Amino acid sequence: MSRALVWFRRDLRLDDHPALVAALEAGFAPIPVFIHAPEEEAPWAPGAASRVWLDRSLRALQAQLRALGSDLIVRSGSSERVLLELAKEAGAQAVFWHRLYEPACIARDSAIKTALKAQGLRAESLNGALLSEPWEIKSGSGEPYRVFTPYWKNAKQRLEGMAPLTAPKTLPAIPEGLASLPIDALELRPPAKEGAWDGRVWAAWQPGQAGAEELLDIFVDGAVHGYKEQRNFPDRVGTSKLSPHLHFGEISPRRVVSRLLSARLPEKAKPDLEHYLSELGWREFSHHLLFHFPHTQDQNMNARFEAFRWADVDPGTLKRWQMGRTGVPIVDAGMRELYATGWMHNRVRMIVASFLTKNLLYHWLHGARWFWDTLVDANLANNTQGWQWTAGTGADAAPYYRIFSPILQTERFDPKGVYIRRWVPELTRMPDAALRQPWEHPELLRQLAPAYPLRPMVDLKESRAQALAAYSGPKTLPTD
Repeated sequence: MSRALVWFRRDLRLDDHPALVAALEAGFAPIPVFIHAPEEEAPWAPGAASRVWLDRSLRALQAQLRALGSDLIVRSGSSERVLLELAKEAGAQAVFWHRLYEPACIARDSAIKTALKAQGLRAESLNGALLSEPWEIKSGSGEPYRVFTPYWKNAKQRLEGMAPLTAPKTLPAIPEGLASLPIDALELRPPAKEGAWDGRVWAAWQPGQAGAEELLDIFVDGAVHGYKEQRNFPDRVGTSKLSPHLHFGEISPRRVVSRLLSARLPEKAKPDLEHYLSELGWREFSHHLLFHFPHTQDQNMNARFEAFRWADVDPGTLKRWQMGRTGVPIVDAGMRELYATGWMHNRVRMIVASFLTKNLLYHWLHGARWFWDTLVDANLANNTQGWQWTAGTGADAAPYYRIFSPILQTERFDPKGVYIRRWVPELTRMPDAALRQPWEHPELLRQLAPAYPLRPMVDLKESRAQALAAYSGPKTLPTD
């Protein structure tokens, strides 16, 4: 039987795996391989949180493959060199993989495909990460979309009839004698000198396909009912929490959509389903934007902001924001949830991002880089477009001068302070009325929460006025 390498990257599953299925259907015995080459994704090489998730996800995938009679060959170094060497060692005639859409990955993969074909190998890349390829959804004029609503109106027409591929029941054994690194050799976990800082992460997550499928089942049976409203409240489980599993490809978006559309939800849950599907649509739209406008990974989408004067960064101030010591409870709660669990509720992501880019007037890249290192779902397209949306510099970011009020957001979405008290335990004894603006109750704060800052690091009203004044400038600049 002819052999083919199946190059796993951020598609760490066997269910709905087009590259694996394509290799089998073409009559090849697949040899699964993972190559550790983070430097090839610079300047956005995976951060610390992504690395610890990858460690566990690779172990889960390897166990899956072994259960089917195969295995995962793990190597490190130049992806091109390793693939060529491994193909020669194994006598493989082809290489199959799923596309990645970050600028560095596109350039790398294009060069690899050329090199493989030059050696007479069949090289085939497929879509295993998105509902639609970024170039497939076009406006009436044939141009890429810059606004979400018309994009999704077009793209969602493709959802009906999506048929995910079934995972194989067995796989051929890999050839004997192929060298493979132990996953420990990749040193993805924190060094011993740093301590097991990731321990709390695993109380909240189970990396791997099984963990993803379990979360999807829980969501379909529970949180999807009421999702449109409940998703905004960080004190409860109102979302699917599938984002890290989607990022690492432990579950495909096609499988998620198929499962939801076949769930026979009651009529009253249809608005919730539509809203959740539109959130998957935002994930698609973010990849669409990054593909067509690759400069947005570190530059403003909206050219009017090239002349915008961001504040000079004070390292101590930035550190206080990162560590959840701003003196604004809802902001601090979000930043501490992120640092402890590798994840933050989406509503709170917008609040903390608005605080950094509007109240502090810091460039959105300072926040994007911190999220990149600390989020287990640190996807470049989503992270970049999310930060640009809140900063007002991206697509679909009108009104770009929107500033989230931490006080009003707390009143609306954490009215009893459950979320704040969970992540800022110093404030546990503060009464509800004083929890939103504890600086307005200095005596209570000194008495009940002496370890918490007496006042916010920046005056919310003054900084809001300054931000509005600063953001009035870009309106007069040319649009392109």
